[in-house]
Order: sequence, then C-alpha cells, then structure tokens
Amino acid sequence: MRIVHQALATVLAVVFLMSTSTLSFSQVGSKPGFNVTPSAKDWQDLAKLPDWSGTWNPKITDQDQQIKTNMPPWKPEIAEIIKFQLAEEKAGRPTPLFVNCLPEGMPSWMLISHNSMEVLFTPGRVTMLGESDGNRLRRIYTDGRKHPEESDPTFHGHSIGHWEGDTLVVDTVSILPQAIFAISEAAGVPHNGDIHITERIRLVGKDQLHDELVITAPHLLTKPWKTNRISFRQRAQKFDIVEGVCIEGTFRAAKDAKGFDIYVPIPIDIGGNRIPPQ
Repeated sequence: MRIVHQALATVLAVVFLMSTSTLSFSQVGSKPGFNVTPSAKDWQDLAKLPDWSGTWNPKITDQDQQIKTNMPPWKPEIAEIIKFQLAEEKAGRPTPLFVNCLPEGMPSWMLISHNSMEVLFTPGRVTMLGESDGNRLRRIYTDGRKHPEESDPTFHGHSIGHWEGDTLVVDTVSILPQAIFAISEAAGVPHNGDIHITERIRLVGKDQLHDELVITAPHLLTKPWKTNRISFRQRAQKFDIVEGVCIEGTFRAAKDAKGFDIYVPIPIDIGGNRIPPQ
C-alpha cells in the first residue's frame, strides 16, 4: 500500500511540474520551446497583441534632432572622430560608412535608417523586415529561450523578447564587432565588441511606434546611452517595402557572348563613387 501511495505521489508531482511549465509560457505571443509546432490557439492568440501591421517609416527629423540634443557619451578619442565626421558631412564630404553593401546591422538600423520596415507576428517570434539591402532582417524570439551560451555573432545580433502589456521588451547581444554604431549615415565607428542593447518598443496613439533604446558599448561609451526613435505608419495600400539589393548598385545590365542577360561590374573608386566612362 505504501508503494502505491509513493507511486501516486510521484505521478501527481510530475503532473504538477508539467502544468506549471505550461503556465510559465502562457504569455500571449509566446510558445514553450522553439521546436514545438504552434497550435491553432497560438495563432488565434496573436490577435490579442497590439496592431503593428502596415509599413513603418522612420521619422528622420527626429533622428537629426537627437544628434543635436542627445549625443552619446563618447569616450574622448571617439568624440574627436565623430566631431570630424559630422564636420565633413556638413561640408558635403560625408564619410562613406555604408557604401560597401554590408548590412547596417545593429544598432545602426534602429538608429539611423531612412528606409521602411514591416513587422510580422508569429507564435514565439517577432520578425522585422526592412528595405535597403537583402539582409535587413531581425528575428526577436519570444518563445522563452535564452541567449546561446556560445556566441555566434551576426550583424543584427541575437535578440530575445517578451511582452509587458503592450510593450515589447527586447534584449540583443552577440553583434559582430565590425558592425557600425552610427548616429547619422556619415558619422559612426565599429562598436568593437561587447555591445549590449535593450529596447522597449510600443505603439503610441494609432500610428506611431516608439523604440526606447539603452545601448551599452564599453569600447566606445563612458556609460550606457538612452535614446528614442520614432516610426510612423503608412496605412495606404500603395505603401509597401520593396526588395533592395545594395550590390546591384555596383553592376550594370549587359549581355554575354551567347546573348544571356547578365550583370557586369561598374568601376568604382576608393570613396565608393562610380568612375565615369573614359
């Protein structure tokens, strides 16, 4: 009889652990485990999330204002570089930061992009798609996973998030050290590693998306920098993000010897400018 009671207690304990495990991931938009196939209810629960549909354009005037009123706390040697770059930009000689067709990456995408963005909700993930180049893609996992123990850096890093009411809280690490930390399209430097970004993204009113960022970059900044970026929604159906492949700008359409349509390189100088025909 005693053995039966012990077995029953064991079964009840297992059932309790399974139920609490399920409840711990009951948050809307999340899914327990990234190898679990979403259920019909998981898809239905997405309707409870805020409406971020449509095409989002960055508020460029706000980006410019931030440079004037909220400069990052650069280390002195970095501040000198940024000061020089901003002066060159004002003089009409902008530093060619993004002419090599590598992705802007984080945090530059959310800080200085001039291109449109689309946000997609699926169970356990928020996906951000952008114009400008074919690699502008952020995956923000909301399925309860942690950051990988072994880092595999990418331009956009590894992002995990969770919902606090209508606010998406995002934590991003593992960004390639070569990714630029830019405050304009002509002022910025590689972050050199160990950068950490937290974001609180929320809908303000019907058509504004606010992204409050806190950026810790120990090789560039004297302390964490807090800033905010605003995007506005284009609701008309004629607005949509389009495919953009930056590398196409260094090629021109041509025909090969057999009449096939191909691309051939366009001569480019060191500064990124096309060399005119000789």
